[in-house]
Amino acid sequence: MREPIISVRELSKRFGDFTAVDRISFDVARGEIFGFLGANGAGKTTAMRMLCGLSYPTSGSGTVAGYDVMREGERIKRRIGYMSQRFSLYDDLTVRENIRLFAGIYGLRRMQTLRRTVELLHRLDFRSEADTPVGSLPLGWKQKLAFSVATLHRPEIVFLDEPTGGVDPLTRRQFWEMIYETAAAGTTVFVTTHYMDEAEYCSRVSIMVDGRIRALGTPAELKEQYAAGSMDEVFRILARTAKRSE
Repeated sequence: MREPIISVRELSKRFGDFTAVDRISFDVARGEIFGFLGANGAGKTTAMRMLCGLSYPTSGSGTVAGYDVMREGERIKRRIGYMSQRFSLYDDLTVRENIRLFAGIYGLRRMQTLRRTVELLHRLDFRSEADTPVGSLPLGWKQKLAFSVATLHRPEIVFLDEPTGGVDPLTRRQFWEMIYETAAAGTTVFVTTHYMDEAEYCSRVSIMVDGRIRALGTPAELKEQYAAGSMDEVFRILARTAKRSE
């Protein structure tokens, strides 16, 4: 395995008597597309929030881009991109205004912002929509814009929380083409999805059940291990053992 950019050992998160994440351990290599799967209530969003520096673990250890998840959450935030499950841009601002706003948040200089704005609008073919309020864009366009803004500052890792939820199949395919391009440029992609066909596109996949990682490997390895014809079948085999739900 290549040098890990995410490394987690026995990481746990408890809320009172409830253990949301229970001693998970895994590594993610630089440039990898890592699928992080689990049913509702499995603990995957809680785990992702710890890796993004948005929540501190109760116990265990881990590093993200070389920074300690226990002590250096603010430094982690500056080295990553994050696209939440819910659309994260501002509907009342235009496409151009959203780009400039987040460029400022990410600390880009004025010339960097201008250059990357032009690049982004060209790549998405959004030049005619630059001054359109984001709230009036179709959902698929919004999702592609949100992903592009999350990677505007060239982060080492981008975390995507169910980024293709609710969009049509064509847009999903286009979105995954953007993910492949991002990974090919050297950015590690950490993605959750409930579309099991998308799990097939990942370099490796982990599947959480009841707060623990129950399976980890390439899609081909997991299908062989569980004598399954698809990742959907693998997921269903594991999900049947779950004892909790949201």
